[in-house]
Amino acid sequence: MRILVVEDDRVAAAVLSKGLREHTYAVDVAEDGSMALEQASINEYDLIVLDVLMPGINGLEVCRRLRAEGIAAPILMLTALGEPDQRVEGLDVGADDYLAKPYHFPELLARVRALLRRGPALTPSVLSFHDLTVDTRARRVERAGRAIALTTKEYALLEYLLRRQGEVVGRADIAEHVWDDSFDPMSNLIEVYIQRLRRKIDDAHPVKLIHTQRGAGYSLAITDDAGVQD
Repeated sequence: MRILVVEDDRVAAAVLSKGLREHTYAVDVAEDGSMALEQASINEYDLIVLDVLMPGINGLEVCRRLRAEGIAAPILMLTALGEPDQRVEGLDVGADDYLAKPYHFPELLARVRALLRRGPALTPSVLSFHDLTVDTRARRVERAGRAIALTTKEYALLEYLLRRQGEVVGRADIAEHVWDDSFDPMSNLIEVYIQRLRRKIDDAHPVKLIHTQRGAGYSLAITDDAGVQD
């Protein structure tokens, strides 16, 4: 899942983005409100973590403008202003959740997970397809009851495919949600990671789950070694 962190304090932004990346999220950082509005108009984010107290366009105004522009990504506001009236103002302009600074990072992660589960529709914390299960809280992957160790990016790609199961997911969608602004669209990284996932998820099983749809993208489907699809 791809997150935009809006924070004018560079140290705080670096710490927060590093922590989120260590938990499999792709993260972009905006240092002020104007940059946040520009980034959100260009990229599709699954979540926005938004500081309130910023010079220029503050977080409340950023939130108001994002909602006015029809951007529906969940917004988690972070601020040193913790009074009830201030929290109410943040929620009234369109924020989905509010966390006062200083915050406990595990609590922030729990709120991020909760907001991402809502998305356009409520999704469970345990995702499954055939005999493959992913516990998104523990980031634990199992197939047929056997634990599978994945790297951070392999896990992020698999979780995204599971969230989009039943669909053919194109390279552009994967790049948009699994990688950040540093992704080179001309690279073959997506193909490389799909192959790594196939080796770990499919190679030991007669039923193959990860498939390439030529010219379209990738999908989860149930196919045996003979190529017969259910």
